[in-house]
Amino acid sequence: MRSDNAKSGMQQAPARSLFRALGLTEEELARPLVGVVSSYNEIVPGHMNLDKIVEAVKQGVSMAEGTPIVFPAIAVCDGIAMGHEGMKYSLVTRDLIADSTECMAIAHQFDALVMVPNCDKNVPGLLMAAARLNIPTVFVSGGPMLAGRVKGEKRSLSSMFEAVGSYAAGTMTAEDVEEFECKVCPTCGSCSGMYTANSMNCLTEVLGMGLPGNGTIPAVYSERIRLAKKAGMAVMDMLKRNICPKDIMTKEAFTNALTMDMALGCSTNSMLHLPAIAHEAGVDLNVDIANDISAKTPNLCHLAPAGPTYMEDLNEAGGIYAVMNEIAKLGLLNLDCMTVTGKTVGENIKGCVNKNPQVIRPVENPYSKTGGIAVLRGNLAPDSCVVKRSAVVPEMLKHQGPARVFDCEEDAISAIKGGKIVAGDVVVIRYEGPKGGPGMREMLNPTSAIAGMGLGASVALITDGRFSGASRGASIGHVCPEAAAGGPIGLVEEGDMISIDINANTINMEVSEEELARRRANWTPKTKEVSGYLKRYRRLVTSADKGAVLED
Repeated sequence: MRSDNAKSGMQQAPARSLFRALGLTEEELARPLVGVVSSYNEIVPGHMNLDKIVEAVKQGVSMAEGTPIVFPAIAVCDGIAMGHEGMKYSLVTRDLIADSTECMAIAHQFDALVMVPNCDKNVPGLLMAAARLNIPTVFVSGGPMLAGRVKGEKRSLSSMFEAVGSYAAGTMTAEDVEEFECKVCPTCGSCSGMYTANSMNCLTEVLGMGLPGNGTIPAVYSERIRLAKKAGMAVMDMLKRNICPKDIMTKEAFTNALTMDMALGCSTNSMLHLPAIAHEAGVDLNVDIANDISAKTPNLCHLAPAGPTYMEDLNEAGGIYAVMNEIAKLGLLNLDCMTVTGKTVGENIKGCVNKNPQVIRPVENPYSKTGGIAVLRGNLAPDSCVVKRSAVVPEMLKHQGPARVFDCEEDAISAIKGGKIVAGDVVVIRYEGPKGGPGMREMLNPTSAIAGMGLGASVALITDGRFSGASRGASIGHVCPEAAAGGPIGLVEEGDMISIDINANTINMEVSEEELARRRANWTPKTKEVSGYLKRYRRLVTSADKGAVLED
């Protein structure tokens, strides 16, 4: 056992004395040591229940004759961090989580790991660590939040942000906003739509790193506790069979994940995280293949914010395996990929039927014949940008309008809520990318303000930052190269005509090459003063199209 390096032989008597100080018995020390990576904290609603999940994992490990030992991982609540400098510290935690987990696992020579994450950067950060460490590992998330109910209709966090925009537009009272505030987030769990957290938990299941139900069983269901116990038992089986993350997270598995990303209509943040996880697994996952996959993958789900259904509905309809079974009918999945169940994808999804064709459209009747995410290119984004096509209204799939240019999120929000943005405009927010932010903030506040002001079907937003999975509309992010790295988004001037054609995968500013060359000759990218971790992060981070990974 790997842990023998830390606990066996006369040389390790001092270490054993410290294990005994932990209260471990000889019997426990004789068993494999399984690290349980707990993301529990009291600031993230999606993590407040993880103490119960962790205890259930420990029981499962113990039942399968392992010795579970808990250590922590950090997590930021993007909803609480949104709209102020705190959002600069969200994406950057992904690498801190991966690095700190690597440190803990190797320093203490764990034989296997069970990862217990739930929200945005926490899930990909731990997947990155799992690939890097490559010891038997199972994921079990804390589960999604139940949808709230306001005036008889299901609602979620995206509704809350849009309510603030509606209040600014004068179409909602302060009392209405307060009712939303008290009701849209009714339970613990990751916010109830197909936002980034749930996207990544579902894709963890697709990758084969989580057990069936990992992405969809609601946080408050006792079934989630049972799943956690099974995860503890599953990792012991993986240890006996020497099944490791790189056996599971292969190129074919990542292709499956991108395919299901399109079918489910996941958050655009998946286009940051999947390449970063693949990078750690030694797999080259270029965003260029996304359009090819999207072109042949139908979009089967319209969960919030794209539609009126929620994670609890997807769970009742059969969950991720039911969606995979639909897509498998088209021959679009590699069914031979290994998973943490010890079985292949094909074996796992066999017999998993679609129980509600209103929630999971059959492949014969998709929402669209192409996938939920599109990668665009043009003279505004030579290296690519990303949009959640499934959350764009049909009339905005092709749009041309004048640029309204802002060098930070705050200025854009002031203009939107101040009534200075009108139908037809294209809002451009720059210097918010990985280096420019630094930290690549999410733009949920401006997109929600646009929707709340009634402009969602007439105004586009383009940024070198990124979007929450809760954003909807023609919200085009990850513009590369970013302004701070010399990208042409930094050359856009107020009033320039911007042309967007999402179905044609193009985005251009209608400015001549000669004029752009003139502007570039007189332009120097702006740099924001930062200190501490952000200063180091800016120096090391790569572009969004490379997953915003840190330089080796």
